[in-house]
Formats: sequence, structure tokens, C-alpha cells
Amino acid sequence: MGDWRDPGALPVAAPVVRVSDPPFVAGVSHRTVRARGIDFHVAEAGAGDDVVLCLHGWPQHWYEWRHLMPALADRHRVLALDLRGFGWSDAPLDGYEKEEMAADVLAVLDELGLERVKLVGHDWGGWIGFLLCLRAPQRFERFLALNILPPWVSARAMAPHLWRFWYQWLVLSPGVGYRLHRSGKFVPKVLVGASTRRESWDQQTLSCFADNLAEPARARAAVQMYRVFNLREAPAIMRGRYAHQMLTVPTRLVFGTDDAALRPELLAGYERHAEDMKVELVKGCGHFIADEQPELVAARAREFFAASRLGAVVDPSG
Repeated sequence: MGDWRDPGALPVAAPVVRVSDPPFVAGVSHRTVRARGIDFHVAEAGAGDDVVLCLHGWPQHWYEWRHLMPALADRHRVLALDLRGFGWSDAPLDGYEKEEMAADVLAVLDELGLERVKLVGHDWGGWIGFLLCLRAPQRFERFLALNILPPWVSARAMAPHLWRFWYQWLVLSPGVGYRLHRSGKFVPKVLVGASTRRESWDQQTLSCFADNLAEPARARAAVQMYRVFNLREAPAIMRGRYAHQMLTVPTRLVFGTDDAALRPELLAGYERHAEDMKVELVKGCGHFIADEQPELVAARAREFFAASRLGAVVDPSG
């Protein structure tokens, strides 16, 4: 595959060219937090000491949480962070190992003076959320994960499903993934194609994500997310990097069963690795569950996070 950093795509650090201001969501404000030498964009709604931090996945940014933030803002201060390389955060040339991106999140929390928060994560944001809860469980009161596998999935379980991740090799291929993101056409196809409820998407929302990732630095960042994972991180994970770690943060995983890449059967055996984790499978929903089923995700978040204040666990099935 050549140099994992793909110098042929961008030989020098690409300038950050923002195609527009962050999209408008009523009640949401925006700020920049400087941490680890990077400017991170944070969207914010609500107020108070009960803080919920939301981490997006690929190929999205903070706007993935446009439905959830207003739904939680009456009870919580809700923060949606743009990960390194995405949205309106800086897009440096390197640092896309997921443990490094987890360190970014902790550094932003430190800069904001937040010792402990509730956490929501989808896709890569969910993966980083698991790493955060394993690394610094004292910083996270509860974790709501959406359509992501936990990091202890075994190589044997994954082997029959590796073909499902063909798109990752397309994205990480030298030049190809960069051009796909730059085209502005690839991201909408991913978002719509991986959804069961395709009516959830409108052209304005699709363009909001596609136009942002068409910027040179962000196109490169998206490629790096997959390149460093497959070429540097995945081999260590398959050798058991997280196999013996125990998740102690109370966790709920809400999972659309129509996810074509991340299959629910790969979740089997999670109980051995978590003290308090429950899984809810949602039929008739694809990978982008926060977009396809925003009311359900909001209801589960409100129930799960309210339970910590009441000192009890609420069964999401009612």
C-alpha cells in the first residue's frame, strides 16, 4: 500500500478552508477549544452541571446530533465535539490513531474544566467512546453507544465478516479515497445507502456533510482514519490488545440490525467484558441510527441518563 500517510495525496499540510459556517440548530452555540495544539470546534446546547458529550462518526461531524441536542438540552448541558480532522476542528497531517483521538477528547474536557460527563458515541465516535471508558472510567458516568462494535471482538468472530469492510479498503487506497471524498458525491451515497429509512435524509443535510469532507485537509483526514486503523491498529486489536480489559462504565448499546457492515451477531459474548452493559437491537434501522431513529435515540438517552440521577437503571423496553 506504500506510505500509510499517502504523501501523494497532499504533499504538505493542506490549509483549512471552511466551506461555510456551522449549520444552524435552534438553541445551539459554537466555540473553539484549544487542546494539544489543535483548535477543536464544540457545539453546545442547554446549561448546568449535568453534561453530555456527543462524539460523531464517519462521514459526519457535530451536526449528526442536530436532533439529540435539543431533545436533551432541557435537562443537560450538551456538547458535540468535532473530532480531529472533521467538521470545524483543525485537520492536522497525523494523529488519527484512535487512542490519540481519545486523548484529544480528554484534553478538551480538561480545558473545559469537566471532570466527569455522560457520553454518547456513534461509529468511530462510539469506538473512541469505548476506548475512553476503558482508559479513564472515572471521567465517564454513563456511555450510550450507537451502532459500533466494542474493541474486544475476536479475530475468529470477525473473519467471516471481513468482506463486509470492502469500503474501508476503498477509502484507504492511495489517491482513491481522497478523490472520492473530494468529489462530493461519495459521502451522500454512503449516508443514504447505509440507511434503511432513506427518507431521513434531505439534500441540504447530505450536502452539509459532503461539502465539509470535500475540503482537501478533511478528505485526507477521512482517509487517515481508515488507513491507520487497518494498517496499524487492527492487527494489534486482532492479537487481543483489548481482549482482557474490563468495561466498568455503565453502558447501553443501541444497534440498528440492518447495518450491513457491523452485524449484531458480532456482539455475542459482550457480557464477559463488561460489568454493566446492555444491548438493544432496533429492527428496520441501518447504520445511521441517530439520523434514522432520532426520537428513539433521544428517548433512550433521556431514560438512561436520568437513571443515574435516580440511582436506578431504567429498562429501555419499558
